[in-house]
Amino acid sequence: MTYQMSSPLMKTRTLLFSCLAIVLAGCKPAANAPAEKAAESAPAPPAAKSNKPQVLVANYPLQYFAQRLAGDSVEVRLLAPKGEDPAFWQPDEAAITAFQNADLILMNGAGYSKWADKVTLPESKVVDTSAAFANNFIEVRDATTHSHGPGGQHSHNGTAFTTWIDFKQASMQAQAVSDALAKLVPASKEAISKNTEALKDELEALDERMSALSRRLAQQQVVASHPVYHYLARRYGLSLKSVLWEPDTVLDDQALSDLNAVLAGFRARRMIWEGEPSKDSVEKLAGLGLQSVVFDPCGNVPASGDFMSVMKANVEAMEKAFP
Repeated sequence: MTYQMSSPLMKTRTLLFSCLAIVLAGCKPAANAPAEKAAESAPAPPAAKSNKPQVLVANYPLQYFAQRLAGDSVEVRLLAPKGEDPAFWQPDEAAITAFQNADLILMNGAGYSKWADKVTLPESKVVDTSAAFANNFIEVRDATTHSHGPGGQHSHNGTAFTTWIDFKQASMQAQAVSDALAKLVPASKEAISKNTEALKDELEALDERMSALSRRLAQQQVVASHPVYHYLARRYGLSLKSVLWEPDTVLDDQALSDLNAVLAGFRARRMIWEGEPSKDSVEKLAGLGLQSVVFDPCGNVPASGDFMSVMKANVEAMEKAFP
């Protein structure tokens, strides 16, 4: 005799087991489901953090020096946004915290990073790369306040800070970077030393080319589009006066009036620009008897090439402009 289990309790249990089986089956990926679909449903692994010492820098020349000297043994970071002059950049709270937590902070010195005077940085980690020639800084007075880019209004009064376009000083800054990195990553000391010699050889070659050119430069008067060439002028004998123009400046009547005021009694035949000027500017200056020459200080990451290729192009441009 066969008995039917028809009690309410047994029916309830049967229903519960059936529901549980359906739920469990729904939790399993289909046997023929694509592997990438299963992967998409899994949580992403956390981003890997670098175990390398963190080196933060004030500008691109120091970034280039540090990366070239230490290679992969450190992580070098320039926090100033591309297209903005790091000398007038104002770091936000996150950037300041990053500096404070860095293993090494490479500063340009010469009053370059004015924001640093208003925050507390760990002194044991800060290296002033221009300290070796601090006694030879150039003081700028009576500079006009002006504005360009996101940095807002600023003045070039105080200490001239574009130190590295005197290639002798750039070599000294590279040595300061080398000494700091050798202490930070002693296991790479030998490689850093070798790389330092190669870098300094290239900087000294640029210095020799500009010094050879200085015999011709000393006989020339030159206008600069911006007051950032003090150390270039002193090292290589340029007689220089500056206006306050950006490469994309539209040469209106006021700009030309300012230029004519500078040219009064100053027989310049060339103007040095920080970047490639507009065709309109080149043509208007040519009409005044002025040849345009680009000498890019390269304070931030260049659009193409690197620090050394930009500096070589600068020297070549000067050699062509002053044959």
